[in-house]
Amino acid sequence: MSEYTHIFCDYFLGLGFTDQWATFMNMLTLLLILCVIIFVSDYVTRKILVQTFNKFAQRSSTQFDDLLVSHKAPRNIAHLVPLLITIKLFPIVFYDYPHFESFILMALKVYGILLTIWIVRSVLRSLESYFKTLPRLRDKPIDSYIQVVMLFVWVIGAASILATIIDLSFLKFFTTIGAASAILLLIFKDTILGFVASIQVAINDTLRIGDWITMEKYGADGDVIEINLSTVQVQNFDMTITNIPTYAIISESFKNWRGMQSSGGRRIKRSILIKSKSVHYLTDDEIENLKKIELISAYLTTKQNELLDYNTSNKVDKSTLINGRNLTNLGVFRKYIQTYIERHSGINKDMTIMVRQLEPTAQGIPLEIYAFSSDKRWVNYEYIMSDIFDHVIAAISYFDLEMFELSPILFNTNHKP
Repeated sequence: MSEYTHIFCDYFLGLGFTDQWATFMNMLTLLLILCVIIFVSDYVTRKILVQTFNKFAQRSSTQFDDLLVSHKAPRNIAHLVPLLITIKLFPIVFYDYPHFESFILMALKVYGILLTIWIVRSVLRSLESYFKTLPRLRDKPIDSYIQVVMLFVWVIGAASILATIIDLSFLKFFTTIGAASAILLLIFKDTILGFVASIQVAINDTLRIGDWITMEKYGADGDVIEINLSTVQVQNFDMTITNIPTYAIISESFKNWRGMQSSGGRRIKRSILIKSKSVHYLTDDEIENLKKIELISAYLTTKQNELLDYNTSNKVDKSTLINGRNLTNLGVFRKYIQTYIERHSGINKDMTIMVRQLEPTAQGIPLEIYAFSSDKRWVNYEYIMSDIFDHVIAAISYFDLEMFELSPILFNTNHKP
């Protein structure tokens, strides 16, 4: 190799330089030439490799190669060529300065390790983007798996760099840090918990990207937009973002609305309070008046005949209204609501439809509507529910019933008894 290392020494000696300066100028000249070779080789290799790969990606039907290009994998691979050239030629440049050789070799090895990590990162990011385009994997926590692999790559890379710097074999280095594993476990506790949680979430299908979840502890109420190794990102309906630790998904309680979204309807479960003093038996005149309401006209006629037959056959004294069997305005109103909901176009008729009376409270008698809207979209669901209760509230007065409302006098601070 010596015949190549002093190629410029005679030239500098001829210019009047001393042997020491001639050797130094020879090294600088060779270093400059090496830099030019590195720059040219990097530029040419990058152009050839990137353009070739771009043409191949345009002709292929798969998206994976296009993603490799967009994540700059070919460009990063092209940097290996000047690195290999540098490793091959740098002993010639620093032949007369051997004390620099070990340092530069170590620096080149470190750069090679970092470049390898960068290439692997580009490929993994391409895989991540590609997997997200597949319908069967679109709702899976791909980010978590890629981050786990990338974490191992960085750990191995960092260990390799440290082993290179302290001039220790890779195997011996890992044997040395084995005693510090407890500290590493403590440092990466959240990452390990998140990794385990990601696997459990995927296996048990607990959570998917796009699910609507509610987690009151973290103030989350919206759609899951990302599941990664450390956090689950939820975009709330007020457009804010909530980050939930991934391990909290399996260790704490949350509500997933996926079941509702995949079912045939969205539940309506709301009640109105009826004043108990407004509930009474219906007289014949009141029944005749209510028959004008089309939805319950047939029901009232049938029920009136049924009660008349019962009271007559049992010789009930109807001079007092409470005797025998009777209709109440609350019962007829309940039947009216039931019929109205059963005929409402926004209600799923194949799911439960029920109007029930709950236990009386100090505020009155709760009359609850339990049904499922056929349209599960939030805005439409709220419209359907509001439309039903608008009608119900307006219809109460027709049955001589009253809704419970707090008296304004309770809020009048100037009121004097």
